[in-house]
Amino acid sequence: MANHKSAQKRIRSNETKKIRNKYQHKTTRNAVRKLRAITVKGEAQELFPAVSSMLDKLAKRNVIHKNKASNLKSGLAVLINKM
Repeated sequence: MANHKSAQKRIRSNETKKIRNKYQHKTTRNAVRKLRAITVKGEAQELFPAVSSMLDKLAKRNVIHKNKASNLKSGLAVLINKM
């Protein structure tokens, strides 16, 4: 256990951030899964900007790597264009 007041605060804040990041990451993964399951091109094109934005936000906050976000967005764009 931490002995310093600042270290104890850091532990609390890290736990809060961990929970928030976990929630946002899981929400984004579900959105990607939902987008991949869509078979109608129009619906997919409507949902794509929102999912893309979610991925960008995760990359900006270092929850996922920026290249992973880019690769996911690229793969989703290819999937939508093939419909």
